[in-house]
Amino acid sequence: MDQHTSEESTGPVVGRELDLVGGRREFKIVGITIAGRRRRPSGEAAPLPRDLRGAGQLWLMFSLSVLLVWMWLFVSPSASQWWTEQDYRLLDWLVELRNESLTSTAKLLNVLSAEWIIRILRLGTLVALALVKRWRHLFAVLIAVVIVEFTGDVLQDMIGRHRPLVPILADWEGASHPSRPVGGLAVTLAAMGYALIPYGTNRRRFLFGSGVVMVAVALSRMYLGLDHPSDAWVALLFAPAVAVLTFRLFAPEASFPITWKRGVSAHLDVSGRRGEAIIQAVRDQLGIEVVEVAPFGQEGSGGSTPLRLELAPDDSHPEDYLFAKLYSQTHLRSDRWYKLGRTILYGALEDELRFTSVRRLVEYEDYIQRVMRDSGIPSAEPFGVVEITPEREYLMVSQFLFGSKELTDADVDIAIIDDALGVIRQLWDAGLAHRDIKPANVMIRNDRVVLIDVAFGTVRPSPWRQAVDLANMMVILALRSTPEVVYERALLQFDPHDIAEAFAATRSVTLPSQSRSSLAAFRRSHGVDIVAEFRRMAPHAEPISIQRWSTRRIALALVAAFALMIVLSTLVSEVSGGGML
Repeated sequence: MDQHTSEESTGPVVGRELDLVGGRREFKIVGITIAGRRRRPSGEAAPLPRDLRGAGQLWLMFSLSVLLVWMWLFVSPSASQWWTEQDYRLLDWLVELRNESLTSTAKLLNVLSAEWIIRILRLGTLVALALVKRWRHLFAVLIAVVIVEFTGDVLQDMIGRHRPLVPILADWEGASHPSRPVGGLAVTLAAMGYALIPYGTNRRRFLFGSGVVMVAVALSRMYLGLDHPSDAWVALLFAPAVAVLTFRLFAPEASFPITWKRGVSAHLDVSGRRGEAIIQAVRDQLGIEVVEVAPFGQEGSGGSTPLRLELAPDDSHPEDYLFAKLYSQTHLRSDRWYKLGRTILYGALEDELRFTSVRRLVEYEDYIQRVMRDSGIPSAEPFGVVEITPEREYLMVSQFLFGSKELTDADVDIAIIDDALGVIRQLWDAGLAHRDIKPANVMIRNDRVVLIDVAFGTVRPSPWRQAVDLANMMVILALRSTPEVVYERALLQFDPHDIAEAFAATRSVTLPSQSRSSLAAFRRSHGVDIVAEFRRMAPHAEPISIQRWSTRRIALALVAAFALMIVLSTLVSEVSGGGML
């Protein structure tokens, strides 16, 4: 693989118009010809259309039909009488079929809907998910269960339907509609299928078998006189629908496949249909021919899915690959939860407002990347934004930095230290902040420092944020050199009081997790606390607090505490056997 070592690869490069071909302009970026862009006509499907297919559509219709039935029952008294008449027609027929053999079978099937059976299944599922740290699936199970059980409690209290007026052949308690045991078992089995079994034949077999079991349990309860037919069938349709839709929204298969292998959960699967859509979208929207899409550097990224795009062989350009970051609704939700957590823990730091859509997220990153390039900050050349699914999935494409190394893997000398500190000086002078200075985002290429992953960058940051950038850069340089050398070189570009302020603002939360783990390892192996050494050398400065109190922070903290109490009470209820949620 040839390495492109031109100086233009790390400095601002302006696209050069080459020719007008077939009414379309051609130009080059870092030697790659951009040509043949195609506008998608109105009405044509996106490369990866947003759709709810198969089981999703079916269960959505089921849940809507159940809601319509409930609305009908509440609005029209005659509807309740009609349903009761239909229920007793079927119940009377089942009573006539009763015999000793069928009764024994029905009682045996009814055991499957017992509280202790459902509780064992739920706890086993939650424990299995916790052991492999699949937290999103764990919470999806809890959400589905809580919705079904809470809805059942509310409706039983509101409707207060009596048990069937036929001889009842088993124990029962509470109101009749909807059937709590049927709903509880149905949502549990559906959640187990979506949370524990990889997509494919085995999951389909499990869900089909679970459906057969649930129909048999529902029939057995009707036969025993425990439920009206409408009680059981409503629960049988509503509960699995809640589980299916919860997993489709909260832990979609495309974003969180069940593989039982460790990995960063934020990364999307780019094989199959999504990979083909990416290749088509890059060709149509950027005019670049890509032959393969592969994951790249995912261990250092949790906020997007980083990819390497292999270009079609072409002697007219020296590049073999492009770099890309795939953003989706999953990453948008993660960004929202991250910022929500920071607001609860620290208050309203600057630029902690959530993005309203995936489009807004990628528009901001594309903007800040171009602002940094225009300001002379050495970074990868952007190629543009590619739409995969409107409002849901977008691809950020940029230059692939051949021959570059992470700072932690490179030889760091005085020239590298001066260049890295000079980049921070450039950021300060341009009124910018990177906000995520860590070893994985500081690359060495052609003996020069290049910043990557500028998604957290901001314009006109607070002095505190700029000080944190300086401290983080000095820390990671000291990991490859010594605090004394880095401090001496920093004095050539920064005032001693600037350095003192930087480390007065430094806390565990201001250091990226990669830097924190590297500092801890350095302290264990060398017995040196790098941050403490910088504070010792710099002038004295009082610690700068980052806590910001507001009404919004207090309200969010109370809501989070209340939600945590509900989850804990749910788990305690399941463990103690004190009742179904």
